[in-house]
Amino acid sequence: MRDILVAGNWKMNGDTARNSELLAGILAGAPTSDRVKLLVCPPFPYLADVARQIAGSPLQLGAQTVSEHPAGAFTGEVSVAMLRDIGCSHVLVGHSERRSLYGESSSDVAAKFAAAIDGGLRPVLCVGETLAERNAGQTEQVVDQQLNAVLERVGIAAFARAIVAYEPVWAIGTGLTATPQQAQDVHRHIRSVLAAHDADIAEAILILYGGSVKGDNAAGLFSMPDIDGGLIGGASLKAGDFLAIADAAASL
Repeated sequence: MRDILVAGNWKMNGDTARNSELLAGILAGAPTSDRVKLLVCPPFPYLADVARQIAGSPLQLGAQTVSEHPAGAFTGEVSVAMLRDIGCSHVLVGHSERRSLYGESSSDVAAKFAAAIDGGLRPVLCVGETLAERNAGQTEQVVDQQLNAVLERVGIAAFARAIVAYEPVWAIGTGLTATPQQAQDVHRHIRSVLAAHDADIAEAILILYGGSVKGDNAAGLFSMPDIDGGLIGGASLKAGDFLAIADAAASL
């Protein structure tokens, strides 16, 4: 049975005091289930401070993006080695906001994924379609293109050290919600794409759902056979909301 990962993407939110309060609440109320793992992804300026606060706890630390370059004249960028140096174990790559707001192509995402794997970070590869793409019946085509760009760059073996997160862009902050079955259908498809390359890796990989997960819908989503947790946005900014999702996972 696969673990369930509840990952909090704080995006561009927080400050030193609020982060400390949030982490204290999460650490005090985190479920004790061995199967449920928790991950937080703060903004770059707070990573080192968060690493100190969670040291010795089961809470894992991730960054929200990373450079594909190991070092050099890349002003404003952060390398895999830097993230590992301050205690990160995970990094998001290809988040829908990085793709849509900052123009990251699937080729860019594949390069970042490769850098993370090569440098010892566990990438969380984000894939998903817009509302227009879903309405046009292009969900699987879009997801396939995003997955295949990475597969062509690094091969299936690299996915043994990775996580995939399905983000239906149309269900993030829009008021629209994917049903558990809609989410499951895409998760099953993602697993089938990977299984065509290696069935064992496909069976073992965690595939998270990233479309407005909350305490009241988490259990329904996480009970689906191919959904292994959530990539949480707004609900990760309040300890009670984040823990309600974690508790729902622990109840399964």
